[in-house]
Parts: sequence; C-alpha cells; structure tokens
Amino acid sequence: MLKEKRRLEEEITEYKALERAYTDMQDWLTLADEGEEEALVSLNDSAEFLHNLLQDTEMAILLADETDHMDAIIDIHPGAGGTEAQDWASMLERMYFRYADLKHYKVEILDYLAGDEAGTKSITFRVQGANAYGFLKGEKGIHRLIRISPFDSSGRRHTSFASVDVLPDASDDINIVIKEEDLRIDVYRASGAGGQHVNKTESAVRITHIPSGIVAQCQNEKSQHSNKESAMRILKARLYEFERSKRDAAKQADYAGKDLISFGSQIRTYTMQPYRLVKDHRSNSEMGDVDAVLDGKLDTFIRDYLLFAHEQKNKG
Repeated sequence: MLKEKRRLEEEITEYKALERAYTDMQDWLTLADEGEEEALVSLNDSAEFLHNLLQDTEMAILLADETDHMDAIIDIHPGAGGTEAQDWASMLERMYFRYADLKHYKVEILDYLAGDEAGTKSITFRVQGANAYGFLKGEKGIHRLIRISPFDSSGRRHTSFASVDVLPDASDDINIVIKEEDLRIDVYRASGAGGQHVNKTESAVRITHIPSGIVAQCQNEKSQHSNKESAMRILKARLYEFERSKRDAAKQADYAGKDLISFGSQIRTYTMQPYRLVKDHRSNSEMGDVDAVLDGKLDTFIRDYLLFAHEQKNKG
C-alpha cells in the first residue's frame, strides 16, 4: 500500500510539473511575440524542458501494466558454444549491471555459476528500482553476438547466443500461496569454475515446485538459510509469471519456447564484425555504437520496444 501511495503521489507531482512547464512556455511565447529578445532564449529552454517531460509522461503511459512498477529478476544463460557463449553471457551481465548503475537501480546477485575457463555459466540477479520490470521486460529473449572470437587463435568470426529471462519480482506485492508438500528441497555443495568447491558445507539450495515442475536454485551465499530465501523469491517470481502466462496463449507459447537458444529465434543482434551495429528485430531499432550499448545505454531500445509493444497490443 505504501509503495502504491508513493507511486500515485509521484504521478500527481509529474502532472503538476507538466502543467507548470506548459504554462511557462506559453508565457515566454507571449513575451517573444512582443519582441523581447531574451525571451527567445528562455522559450527555447522551456520548449526543451517540456519536450523531456512529455517523453517521461509517454513512458509513464506505456508502463501501465500491473507488474511494470515491480522490481525485476533476470536470468542469463549461454547457448551452446562453450567458452565463447559463456563469455557472451558475461558481457550481457555487465551490460545490465551498467544499465542499472546509470538508472541508479540496486542490483542483488541471487545465484551465480562461473564459466569453466571464462565468462558465466548462469546468473540470476534482482534489479530494484522504480519501474525496473517495466523497463527491462522487453529484454526477455535470445540475444545474438557476431564477432571475431578472442578465444579462436585463427581469428575466425563466431556467432554466439545467450538467453535472457526477465520476471516481475512479485514477492512483496502479491501473496502467492505455496504449499509445503508441493516442494522438494535439495541441498548440495556450492561449486565454482572447474568444479572446485566454494565451501565444504552443503549451503546451496535447489527448490522444485512439484505440480508445475518449476525449479529455482541459489548458491551465491555461504548460508543455507540465505540461499533458501533467495531460491524461494526466484520460485515465487517464476510461479507468478507462469500463472500470468496461462491467461494469455501467446505468453504461454513464449514461456514454453524460451529455452530455444539458436538461429532464427533472436530478439536482438549485436554485430562487431564485419561492421558494427546493434539491431532489435522486433522494433527494427538500430544503433551503430555497439560499445555504448554494451556499456548499458539501452534507453533507445527500451523506449522503441515499449512503443512497438503498445502498438501491437492496440492492434490486437
């Protein structure tokens, strides 16, 4: 309730700021028409300020789904390809961490497994901040990288894939009833790269929801209790999204096919050779500055996807 109250108060504040900016611009426009030269400079500044506020308002309209205000839980898994694919997964991990930093979001790693030689075998992390899920939900899908592999001594071009899954963190907002008898809880030793044990106790936890077959695990913390809490948070998010997906046949099909990490299924391609371009295959949005995108500058892709999704929803 407090979060909802705070969100409504922010919307009222934004509306008043928009109204005030429009009135100010009208006043400067009147003075400019009367020949006041200084008014032209202020009018230009007011117009730019109003433009930015309108863009923020547009985003608020696009983020109208019941889960958009929630935090996000993100899973990243490399496709086939060993070290090359695992390195690509770690590049995506860094990209989202940088994006979160630019947005002043907080990131909490819930589960992590390092690659055998380099990169990441899997990672699950939580992104906390205003509308985190709303902004990041469009990142769900297969991401493709084309580059000259740093792991290939022959200098050949490689194509790598990684899957990104984005879930709304509903734990604090919605009461999800999970029966104890529906859970199978396994504990095991956490392990790192090369199979070496992080510690000698069975602190890692894997929870299976037997009726749905949905699994969540965590081995990032040294405490079994902390790992169990994190695994339950992930499980609740996956169960909540699973139940939501059953309301929509398209989402259900998407959920069933999310493990297909291969050609033809990508949502975005990051090309580093023979030319440099990042292209989103849904909104057709493009950026030539690949390094900026990999440094977390995703606002263009996120905005264009939200507009695309809004248009598709209205067509339906």
